[in-house]
Amino acid sequence: MRPPSGDRVPILMYHAVAQAPPPATYGLSVSPAAYAEQMALLAENGFTPLTTATLAAAWRENRPLPRKPVLITFDDGYEGVHTHALPVLRKHGFAATLFATTGWLRGAHEVRSGAALDRMLDWEQVRELAAAGVEIGGHSHTHPEMDQLTDERLWFEVLRCKKILREELGGGAAPPPVSFAYPYGYSNRRVRRTVRAAGFGVSLAVGHALAARGQGPYALERVTVRRSTGAEEFERLVSGGAGAVGRNFAGDRALTKGYAVVRRARQCLRKVPGTRV
Repeated sequence: MRPPSGDRVPILMYHAVAQAPPPATYGLSVSPAAYAEQMALLAENGFTPLTTATLAAAWRENRPLPRKPVLITFDDGYEGVHTHALPVLRKHGFAATLFATTGWLRGAHEVRSGAALDRMLDWEQVRELAAAGVEIGGHSHTHPEMDQLTDERLWFEVLRCKKILREELGGGAAPPPVSFAYPYGYSNRRVRRTVRAAGFGVSLAVGHALAARGQGPYALERVTVRRSTGAEEFERLVSGGAGAVGRNFAGDRALTKGYAVVRRARQCLRKVPGTRV
């Protein structure tokens, strides 16, 4: 596998790693065997996994990246990240980033509304991931569509998530989390300003494209690894360049653009007195 051309880095977005996940997470899950095979492909081909914070710092300080950089990220906080992904990361000495939805994780802060889609990590497991070198970033408190929130609720989601992460990962002695990922990948200028003002230094969207410095630190794009992602497709994601990745996700990108129009219209309607959407 060749590295992507130019100043572009593949940021892989995983969710659940599970043998038999429930229907709600099945399409966005990968099997333990597929995940192990994908990590072996990265190792065999000389890729260097970085944390999100490391990539952001390198670009911000104009430091060189390894020849074949890649980011391995997990959203939400499913237990399989600890059970299945962590042993493989340890085997290869790989860095990774977990973006935790703090209200979905099992423990004192859990939002007991049935919102979580599968069995989630508990805080002891999150601390074990952090001790093993996995960066722990924010993914909101209850996983809402953040661009649809009021200002008050938006601030709550960001600050509550940040506060809990710091408390659970070491209290006042722990550094604040640096990285954030938008639930569903949705953001707008107001959301990005809020995340930045809350003290996060880098944020990830989805985008179905390789990340590039020119996207800015609060809108870096990722590519989704799914249950249906085979070995050849995975190779295209990490080494095919922007054109190959774009072709791979052409349908997803068209749907995303269409839904963005709907979401903007919905926001405008909410501003009209007496209008319900």
